[in-house]
Amino acid sequence: MSKNKYLITVIGPTAIGKTAMAIALAKHFGCEIISADSRQFFKEMKIGTAVPSDEELAAAPHHFIQNKSIFENYTVGDFEREALAKLAKLFQANDFAVMVGGSGLYIDAVLKGFDDFPDIDLKIREQIIERYESEGITYLQKELERLDPVHYAKVAKENPQRLMRALEVSIGTGLPYSSFLGKKQQSREFTPIIIGLDAGREMMYERINRRVDLMIEEGLVEEAKTLYPHKNLNALQTVGYRELFDHFDGKISLPEAIETIKMNTRRFAKRQMTWFKRTEGAMWFDYTMHPSQIINYIESKL
Repeated sequence: MSKNKYLITVIGPTAIGKTAMAIALAKHFGCEIISADSRQFFKEMKIGTAVPSDEELAAAPHHFIQNKSIFENYTVGDFEREALAKLAKLFQANDFAVMVGGSGLYIDAVLKGFDDFPDIDLKIREQIIERYESEGITYLQKELERLDPVHYAKVAKENPQRLMRALEVSIGTGLPYSSFLGKKQQSREFTPIIIGLDAGREMMYERINRRVDLMIEEGLVEEAKTLYPHKNLNALQTVGYRELFDHFDGKISLPEAIETIKMNTRRFAKRQMTWFKRTEGAMWFDYTMHPSQIINYIESKL
């Protein structure tokens, strides 16, 4: 592989239209799509993760969509390894590939390499989840602040998965999570071209609210019911499911759960934008921009 292979990467907040843009680009360049959306890996979760429709999946070949089970322990390091192997294969036949997703950590892992973390005993994760279930997010925040104040100052403090991941590494190794960051900067055998999609805050929030309503219409409550017995699994600690599990537990009414999903998704989108705006070399476009104009930009970079 050489640097004249191009990985066109589409980033942006949830519900902004990344899937449609990625398909338009893949069709133009005659290439395939790698999904870097950590919620869409799992075959048991379809409606709540906004998996592309059958028509969209048929419009261009997609990889890493519903290819894992929620019962598997799948890490960002696993994804980095598998995605790079898939890209090496795709680039043998084509000079282009498209990567799309809203999971900043997973995008970064492919574009520039992920930090090397040692394997952690699964029992430690289970114990952390148990404490989180009984004591709430405050336990995670206080414990991480105590064990790794450096990382605590930077982490998204409302994101239980990030907090739990940092905690399990800190507890499992006896070293702060932050001490493992930034150790490994690998060179990549492709040139990334990064396209960011954005919208004004009001429009972004309106799109999110509409999408949640659509998910409810499509059967999100029924999907969450089938997953409820496994609600403690790491893959299910995610917006859209957690709130409905609270409803099934009798903590909140269904209308409250739906409003909370909208609110938490809006917060999630805000955090995504904070992460993505730090992406070096990204060119940002309004979400209404016609794909042809973005294609012109990409071709100017070749």
